Amino acid sequence: MIKSVIFDLDGTLLNRDVSVQKFVERQYERLHKWVGHIPIEIYISRFIELDCRGYVWKDKVYKQLVDAFDIQGVSWTNLLDDYVEQFKYSCIAFPNLIQMFDELKHEKLTLGIIYKRFWYVSNG
Repeated sequence: MIKSVIFDLDGTLLNRDVSVQKFVERQYERLHKWVGHIPIEIYISRFIELDCRGYVWKDKVYKQLVDAFDIQGVSWTNLLDDYVEQFKYSCIAFPNLIQMFDELKHEKLTLGIIYKRFWYVSNG
């Protein structure tokens, strides 16, 4: 009998591609004063390329962006801080996620989420 279900976050529960796209668009808007000299499409596509679907640490991504686009007035650490603080507001779940969780909880299953180095487990 199944007693628990463990999920991966990115690409399983959250639509990572859509979430990253949304975040980078919003970051560009928030920090337009410093990154506005870069066309938005280029900023977004370069971030996504450097990010390698989340396999590259964001400090490296932002260092490369600052160097490649000669970003002045905001450092790579500022950009990274913005990512850490703001990304959660751009996360897009796959359709029917809440309904699926409700159904699994109704079955009294323990649910867990793995996100890189972090674990979260809920018993209801």
